Amino acid sequence: MRRLVVIGIGMGPQHVTPEAAAALSSVDYVLSFVKGADDPLVAVRAQVCRRFGDVPLVVVPDPPRDRADPADYPAAVRDWHAARVAAYRQVLTERPGDVALLAWGDPSLYDSTLRLVDALAADGDVTVEVVAGISAPQLLAARHRVVLHEVGQPVHVTTGRRLREAVDAGQDNLVVMLNSTVRLDGLADWQVWYGANLGAPGEQLVAGRVSDVQAQLVAARERARAADGWVMDVLLLRRERP
Repeated sequence: MRRLVVIGIGMGPQHVTPEAAAALSSVDYVLSFVKGADDPLVAVRAQVCRRFGDVPLVVVPDPPRDRADPADYPAAVRDWHAARVAAYRQVLTERPGDVALLAWGDPSLYDSTLRLVDALAADGDVTVEVVAGISAPQLLAARHRVVLHEVGQPVHVTTGRRLREAVDAGQDNLVVMLNSTVRLDGLADWQVWYGANLGAPGEQLVAGRVSDVQAQLVAARERARAADGWVMDVLLLRRERP
């Protein structure tokens, strides 16, 4: 039985925990998808591999995905995941040894790595281990020095795609992830705490009343992309109390 280890790496080398570092040094190689010849996120993974055990990084072209807001979004994601599993399975067949997959943030939160691993483990010749990482909501709360929920109250975690649905359902304290754009129409009176590329060189922070800072949010996102070549952002949204 070979080991397949999923390791949360936060936003890069600075967030790799001692447990994650030990797991990295215990495998024979790290497997990663690459989106084009100059994928900046692969460069960050390579930094992690070099710093913690100088582990070889094996890259695989990422199968294409329909990102044009398809009518059946879950089906489009399922097809993409199936193609990713097939690509990984091909490498595992050709290359022996224990392998790690690096997950941004923590693999439990809006990350598909564990779903891919479940499909690979169904083949019956691997054992799966998971090492937790530092998640984007944790980093956001730390940077802004806030608690994600009010006293005795819940926090609703969702995506930019489903933000309006959550607000219409009555959610009034939300962590919002996977934002292709920052759309906060109708939320002018809400408070927002925003972070882009937290922990990276292009980190950007904005906080305030939505009506006062909405333009700043868009500008901050673009500054993060310009600095790092990519952008991952997260925000906490809270309705003002009377």
